[in-house]
Amino acid sequence: MTTKPTSANDVLVYIPNLIGYSRVLFSLASLILMICFPEQWVVAAVLYVSSFVGDLFDGMAARKFDQSSTFGGLLDMVTDRCSTAGLLCALSKEYSENAGMVLLFTMLIILDISSHWCQMYSTTSLKQHHKSAEGNKGRFFLVRWYYQSYPFFGYCCVGAEFTYVAMYLQSRANASS
Repeated sequence: MTTKPTSANDVLVYIPNLIGYSRVLFSLASLILMICFPEQWVVAAVLYVSSFVGDLFDGMAARKFDQSSTFGGLLDMVTDRCSTAGLLCALSKEYSENAGMVLLFTMLIILDISSHWCQMYSTTSLKQHHKSAEGNKGRFFLVRWYYQSYPFFGYCCVGAEFTYVAMYLQSRANASS
C-alpha cells in the first residue's frame, strides 16, 4: 500500500494550522478592539486570551494527529510574537502618560522578537528544533533550563502574557470607573 505524498494544500488544512488561523483572527480582533474601540475591553481581553489558549491546543493537535509542519511552526511563532507585540503596543497606549512604562513595553517588544529570532535562527541553522535538547546543547544554562523544564517554560510564558493582560484589564477598569 502506497501513501500519497503530503502536498502544500494538505498542510494548509492541517488541524493545528486551522487552530492557528483562528488564533490569528482572535488576536487581530482583540488588538483592533483594544486600540480602536477601548470601551469593548472585556471582549478584547476574552479574544486575546482565547488566542493565547489556542497556542496550547495547536501544539497538542500537531502531536496527536502527527501534523507537525514547518509552516505550522512558523505560523505559531509569528502569531505568538505579533500577538505579544500588539498587546504591548496596546499597553503603551494605555500607559501613554508614563514614559517609563512606554519605554519598558518597547524594550519588552525588542527583547521578545530578538531573542526568539536568535534562538530560531541558531537552531534552524543546525537543522534542529528550537526547543529540542539537541538544538540547545552547549547553550547558556538558563536557555537549556527554559526549554527543557516544561513547568518553568510554561510559568514564564503564561506568567508574562497574563501579567500583560492583567495590566490591560486594570488600566481599562480604572478608566471605566
